[in-house]
Amino acid sequence: MSVFKKLRNDYVIWHANRIKLPDVTSNVTVRKKVIFAGRVQKVGFRLEVHRLAQRMGLTGWVRNLEDGSVEAEIQGEALYIDFLVNCMKSLKRACVKNMTLVELPNREGEEDFTILK
Repeated sequence: MSVFKKLRNDYVIWHANRIKLPDVTSNVTVRKKVIFAGRVQKVGFRLEVHRLAQRMGLTGWVRNLEDGSVEAEIQGEALYIDFLVNCMKSLKRACVKNMTLVELPNREGEEDFTILK
């Protein structure tokens, strides 16, 4: 891993750990597919999604697409998913120009959130 990439990753994790999470008391579990388009690759976008999802107890995955966008399937508390999506749309080091959000059926037995290569 290059020195630059390590510094960037350390910054992304630091930033994601500083975000104040909302208090959520409902039990509405949903699964959503989100595609973020714009300048979202090579800026630590997937790592930030991953870290925030872990902090909120969400499950699913995130990956880069060949067209330069980032795709994620996220399952968990609906309010947490909305919060994560809004955080990523407002990220300063990225530029989300377009976003597609699709509701999916829940997936049973999923336990963690991963970054797919």
